[in-house]
Amino acid sequence: MTAQDDAVGFSFRIDHQDVRCGARRSVFYTPHGAVDLPAFMPVGTQGTVKGLTVEQLAATGAQMVLGNTYHLALRPGEKVVAELGGLHGFMDWPGPLLTDSGGFQLFSLAAMTRINEGGAVFRSHIDGSLMELSPERAVEIQAALGSDVAMVLDHVVSLPAEQAAVRDAAERTVRWAERCRAAHRRADQAQFGIVQGGLDEGLRVECASNLARLDFAGYAVGGLSVGETPEQMYRVLDYTVPAMPEQKPRDLMGVGRPQNLLAAIERGIDLFDCVMPTRNGRNAVAFTDEGPLRLRNLKFERDAQPLERACPCAACRHSRGYLRHLFMAREMLGPVLLSIHNLTYYQRLLAGARDAIVADRFLEYQATKRAGWGLLSRTP
Repeated sequence: MTAQDDAVGFSFRIDHQDVRCGARRSVFYTPHGAVDLPAFMPVGTQGTVKGLTVEQLAATGAQMVLGNTYHLALRPGEKVVAELGGLHGFMDWPGPLLTDSGGFQLFSLAAMTRINEGGAVFRSHIDGSLMELSPERAVEIQAALGSDVAMVLDHVVSLPAEQAAVRDAAERTVRWAERCRAAHRRADQAQFGIVQGGLDEGLRVECASNLARLDFAGYAVGGLSVGETPEQMYRVLDYTVPAMPEQKPRDLMGVGRPQNLLAAIERGIDLFDCVMPTRNGRNAVAFTDEGPLRLRNLKFERDAQPLERACPCAACRHSRGYLRHLFMAREMLGPVLLSIHNLTYYQRLLAGARDAIVADRFLEYQATKRAGWGLLSRTP
């Protein structure tokens, strides 16, 4: 079995690690360009980041975008996407793309899903038709989509959960990863393994060690932000990240509060994705250095300030009062502008983190941001 970092067009380079913590500045090279890490990926589940053109998305500073195997396989179908230029051509995104395998959707739609060793059988949330997703099928779909990075199919469980269920899911995740690895054919597509194990240190370390032997091109921490507290999440990262290969990119799946991103970077995570910036934007919540602004509040009705004076995004050309008016009048421009702002804020936050790491001042950067958000100066 050959190393996946020998895949065509892929490499990973660590440029600097902060001398006082695990935060690291690195670069992940893909066939569609380099990604400066740590980085945040906007979520384009259905081949689009809701409400934004690719030009608007690029203007936020986004380098890499996430699409979803489950949703794209259901609609329009991976064969349609392949015929229309693969996911890059289909959505006209020239940069790197990562596709999630669908494991989280099988978890989130659990009422319609039955999981066994072969894979998952579920009802389509679109028309109720019976569908199957196995490790081999997840690899097949992602190969047709043509993403730069394909995630292996994993078994996610909600937390808290019975120990037996957590162990069963973690061990099945490794077996499914082996099958995904064996089914992988595209040299221009890297695979990432996903570490499961709930809140159990032994299971997490065991899962990470077993996946490391499969020599994936990168590794992700999965199964978090599914019911645990932030403190529990940070403890999981404290013992999981050191068990992951150092010379490979490290991804934290589906975690997206700004304070969570910085806490994870401190612990050595490189890559993130979450719907939080766009979902909150569509619901009139703007992320800023003074904390989230809930623009439907009456206090913003006559507020002439921009969301943030230093922000270059399209939303910050307008007053808070105007942005509030758009939501109160149910104008579609409001959700679009706040989605742009929130994604720009996340990209600026991560760019600042990269600069701080190189200067060996990441902990000071994190403390300053947390103080502005009204949080304690240190994470647990």
